[in-house]
Amino acid sequence: MTPGQKISNSERESLIAAIDDLFLKLELSYHYQFYKVFGTDDKLSEAKKIWAESLKKYPSDCINSAVEIVIQSNDYLPTLTEFLKACSESMGSINIPTPEEAFIEAQKSSPPRDSYPWTHPITYWAGKETGWDLINSSKDTKAFQVFAKTYMRLAMEIKAGKNFEIASKSNNEIIEPLDIKLFESLRKKHGL
Repeated sequence: MTPGQKISNSERESLIAAIDDLFLKLELSYHYQFYKVFGTDDKLSEAKKIWAESLKKYPSDCINSAVEIVIQSNDYLPTLTEFLKACSESMGSINIPTPEEAFIEAQKSSPPRDSYPWTHPITYWAGKETGWDLINSSKDTKAFQVFAKTYMRLAMEIKAGKNFEIASKSNNEIIEPLDIKLFESLRKKHGL
């Protein structure tokens, strides 16, 4: 999420659900440690606010994926810093930019986009599916959320083994030479 960008109601609900799910999984996985750190309702409520504020730049799919990474790799209750690293790693484990980095790159790209030097083809495909007009619209505050949702879905497809490539149309088109006879006949016909 870019600074100053407002979060939509559906995205807010999705983030709240992801945070609630995150804390439920942490509670079930690290029972005694969880209660020692977040033992009261006030502490738990305040922790959820802090974590939500820090994690709001990640799509809920990324948060859900990071929960699994943390639970499988940590013997102890993770800190917020460790969890933020897991969110970044959930994107970096497949060598792709974060949704925020990809969105900025998509905004900076220029036509012909199939020839643009993308850091990863997934950024191009997410941009193409989202729509370049929406991505470049400064008035639409939902552009990042739409892009990030598409981007995360494509990232899951990469994790599942799908390969994304960009076939440049401009390189594949063969320019045929001008038909001089046809050109001359058209000039005579139209008196040019």
